[in-house]
Amino acid sequence: MTMTRRAILKGMAASPFVGVAGSLISPTAAHAATIDAGQFTLTSRSANRYGEFADLAAGLAGVLPKVDAATVIAGTNRSATRLTAAPSTAEAFQTGFAWDPADQAVDYWIPQGVTTSADAFGNGLYPAGGGNRVVLVSWFFETDPDADGVDEYPLDKGMRLTFVDYNDPAAPRYQHVLLVEPVTTATGAPSFSPVRKHAGGIMWYGDLLYVVDTYKGLRVFDLRTLFRVTTGEGDVCGLHTDGQYYGYGYQYVLPQSHAYDNAGTYLRYTTIGLDRASTPDSLVISEYSTSGTVSYTDGAFNGTGAPSTATPKVVRWNLDYTTRHPASLTATEAVSVAQQKIQGVVSRNGRHYLSVSNGPSGTGALRTFTSGAATASTVCDLAVGCEDLSYHSSGASGWAYGESVIWNVSEYAGKRYVYAVRADGS
Repeated sequence: MTMTRRAILKGMAASPFVGVAGSLISPTAAHAATIDAGQFTLTSRSANRYGEFADLAAGLAGVLPKVDAATVIAGTNRSATRLTAAPSTAEAFQTGFAWDPADQAVDYWIPQGVTTSADAFGNGLYPAGGGNRVVLVSWFFETDPDADGVDEYPLDKGMRLTFVDYNDPAAPRYQHVLLVEPVTTATGAPSFSPVRKHAGGIMWYGDLLYVVDTYKGLRVFDLRTLFRVTTGEGDVCGLHTDGQYYGYGYQYVLPQSHAYDNAGTYLRYTTIGLDRASTPDSLVISEYSTSGTVSYTDGAFNGTGAPSTATPKVVRWNLDYTTRHPASLTATEAVSVAQQKIQGVVSRNGRHYLSVSNGPSGTGALRTFTSGAATASTVCDLAVGCEDLSYHSSGASGWAYGESVIWNVSEYAGKRYVYAVRADGS
């Protein structure tokens, strides 16, 4: 991309976005409208049917070594490959990496969500007072990768989270951990189970990781509370008959610590993003649909009911900076946007950004619209198989690029990249 074109695009970024000529996906307008935010509400939940999350974690701490995320980051055991040019069909490339050959090729673990330490803390470094630059990526386990109706891998291992040490962008290193829900056995012993959900979007805020639960709401994981387990059994999760604890072969497990369940109008929790420019900080949720309308008949949705189909929405909740939890259980903003295949969302200064996928061979796109605007338009191309988004402000003093960037992750085997594009598309 020439500097001349980049300068032109940067000039365009100062005014409302218009369609950019080139290899972008369909420029068809995605119509947007403001709707009643009060219909979208959450309930806070500190327990599951086995007891309080805090008590269950305390039980695990009594039988397993407890560690924090900084320990995992310091002990990464796999090497990623630096990207020196834009991956796949992506434009406006800033930085990124590809997984090792095994994780590029594996068909049953599929990457979905992305967030970084620039979400966790305003200076971009983790932990508070520390100096790590970190990228987190979520994956879900697919039992039927070729979609032929037959489970090639009948044991669903749920969700995993990857900690990427990005202190040296030339040589990133990473480690997978298993996301679990704390439980007790029939005899009352502490244990844990896999979380068999899609992990479509994640958000890191302070020491808390938010993971969307498509039909139910939000699951919360505390990155100060992980447990080291035995690694010898690749098909066992939790307390085994030999008295050891396993996490499907992974060295660490991260147990759920809280939940926010949808209580208002049905909402498909497809993806999540953090907005640090709002006052106060806020999170936004967006919905996926294949055709520009969302169906609520394909799962056991929490909430008060909705039409069988509806226009996809972006919904905002305010956050409490001191607790890192929602400041209110009622949404403060909601907009509908008739855009199909939304895979990621972030918001900044009244502008919403969407990642829009286009199948296993089609070019992805970063699209944007402002609250109250009529339509969305395209910023730049993204990689084939684009998924979640994470906004990385140029104001992150400890980890900043020359301008703000947006991280994305792509999902298809052999085309899996984690990379950042310049937020203005230049």
